Amino acid sequence: MTKTLILLFHRDLSQSKANAALSAAAGGIPGVEVVDMQALYPDGIDMVRDGEREAARLLAAERVVLQFPIQWYSTPALLKAWQDAVLTRMFYLAYEAEGRALEGTPLMLAATAGNVPDAYRPGGRNMFAMIDLLAPLRATAHRCGLPWSDPFIVYEADKLLPDALEAAAAAYIARLEDWIAATATTGREAA
Repeated sequence: MTKTLILLFHRDLSQSKANAALSAAAGGIPGVEVVDMQALYPDGIDMVRDGEREAARLLAAERVVLQFPIQWYSTPALLKAWQDAVLTRMFYLAYEAEGRALEGTPLMLAATAGNVPDAYRPGGRNMFAMIDLLAPLRATAHRCGLPWSDPFIVYEADKLLPDALEAAAAAYIARLEDWIAATATTGREAA
């Protein structure tokens, strides 16, 4: 069975509608592991204390999803701290043993946003297209040699009614299953 690792970065999943629904749905897919990073690291993540465990978690996965809400045009603080602690360790301090071994692992983003899709375009309320707001993560994927997949985005995440949440979760499952199938013979595991 292939292994897909979803690292969920939400400051309080008990207060979430969309991320909670998406992660619960994804957790039901065989071979998918969802890790609530905020629950695991309520006091933050540290390169020395936590880096080895997180590097091992990444290296055990065949593909990785970073799931999070967009907050003020950026990722949650814990996701940035995770990048600083884990990716810095893997690609600058332990490249031969860890970073090189992670290269080729497919990466996908699953993000939620509070506004309507039309707000995320040049001239829209938020001025930039969503893909432009996610450019730092795409650059990180490129730098780390992680094949990039188009992100899965849920808009108006905090306003969705139960039927729309259910539809978003079903769309997420379908997208994950298609991506898992498409990456089953690519990346690290094919080597």
